[in-house]
Amino acid sequence: MGDRGYDDTQFIRSLWDDHGIKPVIDIRNLWKDGDPTRMLPGHDTVTYHYRGHVFCHHPETGAGHRMAHGGFEADRNTLKKRCPAKFAGVTCDAQDTCPVAHGIRIAMETDRRVFTPIDRGSYTWEREYAHRTAVERVNSRLDVSFGFELHTIRGMAKMRARCGLALLVMLSMALGRIRQNHPELLRSLVRSA
Repeated sequence: MGDRGYDDTQFIRSLWDDHGIKPVIDIRNLWKDGDPTRMLPGHDTVTYHYRGHVFCHHPETGAGHRMAHGGFEADRNTLKKRCPAKFAGVTCDAQDTCPVAHGIRIAMETDRRVFTPIDRGSYTWEREYAHRTAVERVNSRLDVSFGFELHTIRGMAKMRARCGLALLVMLSMALGRIRQNHPELLRSLVRSA
């Protein structure tokens, strides 16, 4: 999980391809042409937004509707999108003749920053990204409370050992608060457990 500062195509690609980690990283708008959407390659009636929302458009009127999320296929590295008329209750008179009425698969290679294993346009992505604040809180404690922001530690082995000990102290204190039946003090590093 990370904020927009970690939004990098190679980094996002490496997380999934090399390590099997599903990135939940906010995205920056790097589209310089000013157009909020782009055509999905191979589909004349489907566009996508840089934030991962995919829209199907009526073949005659051009009216657009956001397509429903259909899941991720890890073996194909594709995201599935479903017809909004069939799965989201949208009224569409072209449902019987629409070329994407049965849904589509979007290869992540279309745009690796936009299309990730956890669909950016899904509620799952939003829910997971909301957990980022907890991760940032832990990082802040490591930096400020445990002194890693201004450290003199040299060597990766020493740094791993010290970070591991700091995390162990945080978890031990939280466990102590739970065992003492004081969940309101769960985040406190000041009062003893």
